[in-house]
Amino acid sequence: MAAPVIGKVNRGLFERVIFPNLGAEDASVIVGPQFGVDFGVVRVGDYDLIFEVDPVYVVPEYGWEKSAWFAVHILASDVAVSGVPPRYLFIDLNLPLRMTDEELERLWRAIHNECRRLGITIVAGHTGRYGGIDYPMIGGAVMVGVTERDHFVTPAMARPGDVVIMTKGAAVETAGILASMFPEVLERRYGKEFARRAQEIFWLQSVVDDALTLAQLGLRDGVTAMHDATEYGVWGALNDVAEASGVSIRVFREKLFVRDDVMKVVEAFSGLTGIKVDPFASISEGTLIAAVRRGLEDRALELLRSRGIEAAVIGEVVEGKGVYLVDEGSERLIRQPEQDPFWPLFFRALEMVRGHEGG
Repeated sequence: MAAPVIGKVNRGLFERVIFPNLGAEDASVIVGPQFGVDFGVVRVGDYDLIFEVDPVYVVPEYGWEKSAWFAVHILASDVAVSGVPPRYLFIDLNLPLRMTDEELERLWRAIHNECRRLGITIVAGHTGRYGGIDYPMIGGAVMVGVTERDHFVTPAMARPGDVVIMTKGAAVETAGILASMFPEVLERRYGKEFARRAQEIFWLQSVVDDALTLAQLGLRDGVTAMHDATEYGVWGALNDVAEASGVSIRVFREKLFVRDDVMKVVEAFSGLTGIKVDPFASISEGTLIAAVRRGLEDRALELLRSRGIEAAVIGEVVEGKGVYLVDEGSERLIRQPEQDPFWPLFFRALEMVRGHEGG
């Protein structure tokens, strides 16, 4: 029997175990669990409620304030890709026994401050310390957005004729986490100044601003689908949108991009570990993939750039199935990656850095 893959379960396991067993049916569920769709929608009267569920992800090595920012934005991003601002948070904190009251206070105050900045109200939750709990997964949370009926988009709404936009480039989260966790690796290869600047990549790991900015185009008649390129990266996000929408997406090699600082971080850790990394298959929280009605792409890019968000049109939505990379006239099918290269890269780097420190 093959060992379980680290990270989200694959499509086969989801469709065999999760999807057929969803409790009682209810007609108020407008969007239920779907592989590659990060939120559900429940209709209550004249309103649709956007629900997103994720772990509370906290890494003490980031520092408590940065950890809180990241934890909030992981949750808020998955609501924002609906085009609806996140509004309510329900949070369950299952804390490690080794977390002190002072550490909890710093974390919680920072969560409060970021929620207040984003206009999110914490409604209810649970907090306790328990054995068998350790970082980074220290609980779970539900983020909720509220909107008028049908005033949202999902990854299943892309239509032939749309253009595809990518923000920030690939492998943002991969580089952001590695640069924050192991700056000494970058110092040895590129010097202290680059290692310091590379840690700023961390703050790119959110699509809240990206998604809510594109929502200004109009939902469904402007932007038709949005998806955060989390696990499995850009290739995973494109495949999710193509499959959910029942379309094909053609991506142009010359339009794809990776930030220079991100690529240098990936190359440093690939060289350290010997693990080859395709940046477009690697986890990239903060990279938004969006389908926009043709003719509105210039306005979309203008809006994003006005917010300081780098973006480009990378492809188009057409009739058919699957994601195809167009490169000098040839087309190659890009399948959903079987494993995100970030995880083996991260754990190998952790092992090597700790071994070096121990030696």
